[in-house]
Amino acid sequence: MSLKKQFARYAIPSVVSMWVFSVYTMVDGMFVAWGVGETALAAVNISLPFTNFIFALSLLFSAGTSTVTAILSGEGNYKRAGQVFTMNTVVLAAIGALIVAASLLMLDPMARMLGATESTFGYVTDYLRIIICFAPCFIISYSLEVLIKTDGFPQLATVGIIASALLNCVLDYLFVLVFHWGVTGAAVATGLAQLFLVLLFLHHFLKRKGMLKFQRFPWTFGIYRKILSIGMADCVTEMSIGIVVFLFNRTILSHIGEAAIVSYTVISYVNNLVLMTTTGIAQGMQPLSSFYYGKRDSASCHRLLRYGLVCVTAASLIAFAIGQLLAGPIVGIYIDGQNTQLTAYTVEAFRKFSFSFLLLGYNVLLAGFFTSIAKPVYSMTISLGRGLVLIAVCLAVLPWVFGENGIWFSTLVSEGLCLIPSLFFLNRYRRSAASETDQEGIREKSAREARTEA
Repeated sequence: MSLKKQFARYAIPSVVSMWVFSVYTMVDGMFVAWGVGETALAAVNISLPFTNFIFALSLLFSAGTSTVTAILSGEGNYKRAGQVFTMNTVVLAAIGALIVAASLLMLDPMARMLGATESTFGYVTDYLRIIICFAPCFIISYSLEVLIKTDGFPQLATVGIIASALLNCVLDYLFVLVFHWGVTGAAVATGLAQLFLVLLFLHHFLKRKGMLKFQRFPWTFGIYRKILSIGMADCVTEMSIGIVVFLFNRTILSHIGEAAIVSYTVISYVNNLVLMTTTGIAQGMQPLSSFYYGKRDSASCHRLLRYGLVCVTAASLIAFAIGQLLAGPIVGIYIDGQNTQLTAYTVEAFRKFSFSFLLLGYNVLLAGFFTSIAKPVYSMTISLGRGLVLIAVCLAVLPWVFGENGIWFSTLVSEGLCLIPSLFFLNRYRRSAASETDQEGIREKSAREARTEA
């Protein structure tokens, strides 16, 4: 199979998987908006940072484990790869149990910290209480989804994600619109869909058809120095979704008012879908670039990066066009058309925000690529810059200078500023790779000359 076909074989299922993960929250939002109301919709958005925290924690371990096991597989050490995979699954299950206990004890303070107001507090606590109970399922399902692709079965990951999403839609309809369980029903639907995904993925690994197999392992926690350092960048990228939502909610409440939270909820759903698209491209590239990096095939790594950049460019242009041309119909899905003032304001804000789609993907892709070739300092700098530092500064400064427009253009400005160090690291990597290639050529030439003389 050509490298381009390998890239497509991994990237397409990864993007579809990320879309479906995004749809989980979007579907919850749609059914809550239809069955409960816009205040409950805002509550689901306020709860979103906790869900992103769970996924980010899973990715902290999973991205690093994926890279380590892919490199070990590239080196032919399949037994050690299976041991690392098994140990990581056990560790994540234990972490999930600890999160359930700690979060339930601190449920009310956590809801207030996330930004729940008097009108949304009850909805937020009802939603979070159920999501917390299913936290181990969220963590393990996301980890197994990443590692199934590393194991060479990206299509199975996509099929599982799609089946889980369809189950979530059916259960949302039943629990919210038929049984009238409100936000609690939406949370139960999402949790059961994640439980189904865990069982499906475990069945694959227990059949022992791939390279990664459950097996006895030594407790070698030293490997986590490498796993966590590699996975930190992807973790920050995922967690940035929740952090950005939290920062936007706080800034909107301070400068505009509670009604605009509904506007940002709709925008954040689409923004999350765009971010997950580029994340899916990056994650589809990562197992391959890690494998070829383990084989010391830098030419293939460069070609994979080029394929990723082309895909991100296309996705960015399409997302921007959708944001400009289809803002009205998208907003109409979530907001009652009779609320003309809120609808018009949300459409205008959406079009302003969509300019950020033109730049967002490049930083995500480059951070993912540097993760895959074990350069955590580069990837961490990019991820922290775009996901925390720069967006926090922009949200703190731009609204005071440009008013409401400063809020909606802050993501564009922060992504543009982050692109500067991203391109610097890319140029530095290319120069370093070129130098290593030249040195390898000199060594091969010297070896040939030595054999000729002999």
